Amino acid sequence: MEPSTISINNVEYIRKDSIAQKVEGDYVIVRCRNAGVHAGYLKSRDADTVVLMNSRRLWRWWSKFTLSGLATEGVLKGKESSCRFSCVLPELVLTTSDVCEQIPCTTKALNSIVSIPEHSNE
Repeated sequence: MEPSTISINNVEYIRKDSIAQKVEGDYVIVRCRNAGVHAGYLKSRDADTVVLMNSRRLWRWWSKFTLSGLATEGVLKGKESSCRFSCVLPELVLTTSDVCEQIPCTTKALNSIVSIPEHSNE
């Protein structure tokens, strides 16, 4: 997703609210029973909630067979346009009763997941 820009006196500026904030924490894939699959930075996890920052819902992905493959290798080369990933949510709270799996991602997988453009029905 390209950031929004504005040009003033022939100088191009990027809108602050169009830049994803840098987030501390591990990048993880979280599979839920009812809420689907999400990838994002793990902000916190306690007895009741899992909080992800800059997360995306993953609707369709192409990896080495499983979510574990997606978390280690990322999206298969040549299949990027077939993936369906949502927009980035600044913060997402999931209930721990719904979370059934939390998988840490490699840097390679993180870069692959965030490089997939936001899916649009247009």
